Amino acid sequence: MQVPSPSTREAASMYGTVVAVFLVILVATLQSSAPPENPFPYRVPLDPEGSLELSWNVSYAQKTVHFQLLVQELKAGVLFGMSDRGELENADLVVLWTDGDSTYFGDAWSDQRGQIHLDSRQDYQLLRARRTPEGLSLIFRRPFDTCDPKDYLIEDGTVHLVYGVLEEPFRTLEAINTSGLQTGLQRVQLLKPSIPIPALPMDTHTMEIRTPDILIPDQPTTYWCHITELPDGFSRHHIVMYEPIVTKGNEALVHHMEVFQCAAQFETFPEFSGPCDSKMKPRRLNYCRHVLAAWALGAKAFYYPEEAGLAFGGAESSRFLRLEVHYHNPLKIQGRRDSSGIRLHYTATLRRFNAGIMELGLVYSPVMAIPPQETAFVLTGYCTDKCTQLALPPSGIHIFASQLHTHLTGRKVVTVLVRDGRETEIVNRDDHYSPHFQEIRMLKKTVSVRPGDVLVTSCTYNTEDRELATVGGFGILEEMCVNYVHYYPQTQLELCKSTVDPGFLREYFHLVNRFNGEEVCTCPPASVPEHLPRFPGTPSIETCSGPCTASPPSPCTATSPRPSASRVNGIAASA
Repeated sequence: MQVPSPSTREAASMYGTVVAVFLVILVATLQSSAPPENPFPYRVPLDPEGSLELSWNVSYAQKTVHFQLLVQELKAGVLFGMSDRGELENADLVVLWTDGDSTYFGDAWSDQRGQIHLDSRQDYQLLRARRTPEGLSLIFRRPFDTCDPKDYLIEDGTVHLVYGVLEEPFRTLEAINTSGLQTGLQRVQLLKPSIPIPALPMDTHTMEIRTPDILIPDQPTTYWCHITELPDGFSRHHIVMYEPIVTKGNEALVHHMEVFQCAAQFETFPEFSGPCDSKMKPRRLNYCRHVLAAWALGAKAFYYPEEAGLAFGGAESSRFLRLEVHYHNPLKIQGRRDSSGIRLHYTATLRRFNAGIMELGLVYSPVMAIPPQETAFVLTGYCTDKCTQLALPPSGIHIFASQLHTHLTGRKVVTVLVRDGRETEIVNRDDHYSPHFQEIRMLKKTVSVRPGDVLVTSCTYNTEDRELATVGGFGILEEMCVNYVHYYPQTQLELCKSTVDPGFLREYFHLVNRFNGEEVCTCPPASVPEHLPRFPGTPSIETCSGPCTASPPSPCTATSPRPSASRVNGIAASA
């Protein structure tokens, strides 16, 4: 029998007897924060095969997340955690591992080389570890903010979860390096809003928009487009709720889904069901862009407020809908058929208000330019006070949900409300935004916008891997800076965005040429995009500003005890 290392010997004496006590605390906590029959309402598969599954529950009262990690086939251990962008280096981790004789559980972190170290503070608390028919179940908890510089700060927005599988025993935790493990990442919104679920009308009907039993392509990423249409004579209705339908067994492959309504200007749209980037896709499908529903991994059903619904159907709108499903298949699994989609719940009894969708941010055009080789380049768009003064009703509008959107170089997005020259509140913010994880998110609190208010949307981009300037546009290699806000009552204002004046940019380029001593060309003036590759950046034009007050730091005091991990009894791990 091998003798555990000093840190694990300590763990056996310090933590081995308190698991039962933590279990009592867990039961009391979950009963107060979630229904007893479903203490973990949120669930995502971590790996493409679905052999690792994470469930969680959020307690805002205790500022704590409770996790349940289900491991179908435990080998020599597993690691789970969070990092800034889904990297395994500089990650905040919790590790279950064996040295061949005993099994241990510990709060850990990885350095910039991927080497794992036991944390000086054990902020992940193991509450229960037991075998179930589905596999090994680990239940543990973690505060939002531990005040530990080695720990990840759990906050609103996207969280990049990381995982790794240990194939063989390790003599000590410090002997593990993430570079030699089977690893991966998953993106979720951990801090789901705690808001009441509205009751559905008695005359609610359902409609399923699904893929027609397609064969999922055996390639890492596929966007599948499917056109369907509403029944003839379908009158105006209100969507009051929608929810995902994911084919059983494909939970790890269906990444996100959206339903778009097509433009009413066309009487018909051609039938199509295939990859969205297919050369066979009819060009007219590009006019199906009005979002009706959006779902991403980890999201539950989406409910509209009791007083509002999203109108669809009727003579003034198109009968045609486009379903888009993103399949994430990094293992190139073959032979999987899928009929996933979204179920709409709708009513013919129209609610008091029509819900609307307003597009905030920047006009995507070539003058929206991002220089290459930038780590954090910020562009800002404005919905100005003049626009809201003219377009909003005297009582204002109420924003209840938001969908942030950029293309591949987007890293952060935030929209703030400015009133009387001061930032009064944040509409939506995601400091760990990923273009690969976009969903309509319910706001924790409805944001009321009055006439004369300003909505400021800023996007941060990373173009380190690009040699030329990135301009705004519809192409995936071009960029956008958008926040689709869902609000009521609906107004005629669908776009409230700003742009950089092209004439100002030409004057800027002209001045830069003269400053650099270059000959000023007398031939016909070049367009702004033609100038961009020659210049490192474009000027920033501020049309609205206000004092910003930072949140006070949390009163965190902490000591740093000697690192230790807890020994887990009753788990047999095999190499």
